[in-house]
Amino acid sequence: MANVVRLLNQGLRSAVKMSLAAICGLMLVVPASAGGPNDQGGFKVLPAIVRGNLAIFPVVAGHIYDTTQLLTLDEGVRSGQVTVTEAGNERGLIRPGQAIPRREGGAEVNRLVLYNNSSRPLLLLAGEIVTGGKQDRVIGSDRIVPPNTGPVDLGVFCVEPGRWVASSANFGSMGAQMAQPSVRTPAMAEHNQNRVWDNVRASNAMVAKSLNIQEAASVGGTSSYAKVFASAPVAKLVSAYGGTESEQAILRDLRAKGAVGVVVAVNGRVLWADVFASTELLSKYWPKLMRSYVAEAMTSANNGAAADIHEAELYMNVLTGGREVVETEPEVYRRTDITGDGYRVFELTALLPKTGFNVHITKIRQ
Repeated sequence: MANVVRLLNQGLRSAVKMSLAAICGLMLVVPASAGGPNDQGGFKVLPAIVRGNLAIFPVVAGHIYDTTQLLTLDEGVRSGQVTVTEAGNERGLIRPGQAIPRREGGAEVNRLVLYNNSSRPLLLLAGEIVTGGKQDRVIGSDRIVPPNTGPVDLGVFCVEPGRWVASSANFGSMGAQMAQPSVRTPAMAEHNQNRVWDNVRASNAMVAKSLNIQEAASVGGTSSYAKVFASAPVAKLVSAYGGTESEQAILRDLRAKGAVGVVVAVNGRVLWADVFASTELLSKYWPKLMRSYVAEAMTSANNGAAADIHEAELYMNVLTGGREVVETEPEVYRRTDITGDGYRVFELTALLPKTGFNVHITKIRQ
């Protein structure tokens, strides 16, 4: 009888939690129970693909979902259907019949305005870099922007300490680069602009130490994380990990295995995981993800430790924690922030028609 009562109570708590999370704009904080939908028993970790001190463990899933309706930021920017501008400075593209938004005071470090003028929902990932405006920014949280929507207040963090002069009115997507894990972490988990700047400076400094005097001088005149990693001297360092050819070879391997994500280890220590709803979605993001992992590896001291698949398996199999924060935009997405012992898990669940699945799961070591 006690077991029956306990099961009924658990079911009631789950129902209340789901009902509250559906309320528009609500942020729900609840203790996470052991087990449940976050225990991803369907995930399997495969042996690592190793490049220097970087190990990439492919992750396969028991089910792959249809993600073809989702538009990426790179696709949207290239087509001109997605625009990003400084808050208060530019109005972006306006669809016929759409009211012109009221212009506000001026640009702000942690605010940009986005327009999705596409007929497809737009997927944004934390860590994606948009370049231009008064400073380069990195997106702080995963989210989905409905089709034909704007203006959307986009929460971002600056990854270019020191510049506050417009280089262009609009922003472009840095399709070849995403912020490395140590830069993404304070944006995603701490929402701390100063920590983001500190980690950008630390990363740029580590890169400079790996260059000769002339090369270091060529990148020393900028505080831009994006420009440093797009520079020719740094491209040589990246090539030590195989460059574009290796990046494409790994992608072919991931596709052949039907992988939907990866667990990443640097110097033998597992520190990150990115998992998607489909192999196709992983493939679209792979170039910028791979380069973010390489950036983490090349700015970390190499201690020669070997990667351990058992540690990677344990890391991927534990996606629950002691506390959950749930934010939702009804019928669009639900974002769940799970805190565990020494790690955080971020789940983005699509609530669009014919979805209801996790589009992206990120796990970070803290």
